[in-house]
Amino acid sequence: MTSNDEYVIRLLIERGYLSPEQVAAAADSMKAADETTLDALVAGGAIDEDSVLGTIADQFGLKYCHINADAIDEAVTKAVPADIARKYGVVPVVAGDDSVTVALLDPMGYDAVDSLRYVLPDRDVQAVLSPLGEVRAAMAKLYPTGLDAEVTTRDETGAEDVTGDDAPVIKLATLIITNAIKMKASDIHIEPMEKEFRVRYRIDGALRKMDSPPKRLQGAIISRFKIMSKMKISEKRVPQDGRIQINVGGKDLDLRVSSVPTNHGESIVMRILDKTNLSLGLPQLGFLSDDQTTFEKLIKLPDGVVLVTGPTGSGKTTTLYACLGQINTPDKKLITVEDPVEYQMSGINQVQVNKDVGLDFSSALRSILRQAPNIVMIGEIRDAETADIAMEAALTGHLVFSTLHTNDAPSAVTRLLDIGVKPFLVASALRAAMAQRLVRSICENCKESYQPTERELKMLTGLAQGTSATVPELMYHGAGCDRCGRSGYKGRKGIFEIFKVDDTIQRLIFDHAPATLLRQRAREMGMRTLREDGMLKVASGMTSLAEVLRVTMGDAD
Repeated sequence: MTSNDEYVIRLLIERGYLSPEQVAAAADSMKAADETTLDALVAGGAIDEDSVLGTIADQFGLKYCHINADAIDEAVTKAVPADIARKYGVVPVVAGDDSVTVALLDPMGYDAVDSLRYVLPDRDVQAVLSPLGEVRAAMAKLYPTGLDAEVTTRDETGAEDVTGDDAPVIKLATLIITNAIKMKASDIHIEPMEKEFRVRYRIDGALRKMDSPPKRLQGAIISRFKIMSKMKISEKRVPQDGRIQINVGGKDLDLRVSSVPTNHGESIVMRILDKTNLSLGLPQLGFLSDDQTTFEKLIKLPDGVVLVTGPTGSGKTTTLYACLGQINTPDKKLITVEDPVEYQMSGINQVQVNKDVGLDFSSALRSILRQAPNIVMIGEIRDAETADIAMEAALTGHLVFSTLHTNDAPSAVTRLLDIGVKPFLVASALRAAMAQRLVRSICENCKESYQPTERELKMLTGLAQGTSATVPELMYHGAGCDRCGRSGYKGRKGIFEIFKVDDTIQRLIFDHAPATLLRQRAREMGMRTLREDGMLKVASGMTSLAEVLRVTMGDAD
């Protein structure tokens, strides 16, 4: 009856429709016949088809209904062309302008529905289960060439043929991704442990453990993700990278996928790249008004290097894209060099680094400078050669944006000098460096004010000494609600430290001055540190003191 009878029989036993003894007897009776155990159980009267299909439908949240071939309007067939219906084994039973409901020839063929959603991107595809005889009759009437044979479907990635045996795994893998997207996770972590197959989502920078799939499905689920991301499923000894493109709720999303072999199986991490983040402007990043004004002036300079610094996951790339979106006008040519290109931006020429063919940051940068761009964005400065080219490009009239891994803004100078860039190049080309961190925002739905504790007041007073920050009379926290998953936080904003290069700092760079002296001069010019910026945002109720301390623990004040 189905392409996964063992799974269905187990469900029927669990729900009390069948006993193990009935199943064993049916298995014995069908040995000489060309039928399955489930067919024998139905034929022998142990269970009826309605109970079987009703159980499958209930298990997967589908509707079970009878269909009448004569009652289906032939106009409905326009929603699913004949070749597609035959290929995926479906019959359309109801169709609207932007939706279609299909009955499945294989009751466990949910991979067909997944595939149809890619084949018919303009329609919301839903499925129902109906008796097999009724589906075949409708198929014969609506598509007269006939199709009574079992249909083999093809995975939407085109990687390999799959059958109904894979349907529960396909459904579960898709559910893991769609749930992560609904919860606004930035990453999905699939982690094989010794006795557990763990799934965690990174939400607002913190990992949350989800319900774990059965350990026995570990291999199948990992293989499914590797197929979706076009990795080699037979290769399990070396790390692999891939990409999944998916549409969820009308939104086009890219997932950057990484696979690494571990002691207990392959660990999969999927980074969710939401293209709607490209619409973020500078105010949405979390700038206070004065810092925003300063930064807007910097990104509109005609030339020079502007760096964004911070550890991995601190939002540097998002900030760079927001900058490009702010200054992307028809009279300017913008080119980026990225590894990888995370978001497609209209009006901007984006170059993907490909080390396999010798296209690294430095060689790509040399080539794009011949394209006469006004503005260049380099995903990351990793070596002296790339840094030198970037500095020289700035000195020849280009505005260059890039990132560095440093803890604070003044240390960007030290980092450039350490990798071998000449002091005169740094002093002449660098216009500014901005350090940033991401702090979780207090959930606006459950936000509450409270009187700071003595310990908090003491900490705030210590942080405020010698700065323009003031100790707030009231502080805020999130009580926890359904909207924020009881965490008290929803969304993230940045805290920033903007280090501008003036004549004095240029001379200090020439003289190889340490970062402490550079920082001292920047403070004299009014630079706010990360913690001070964070304190102002604590006072405004945007975030909590614990969050600011968490992300600035290793930073100098």
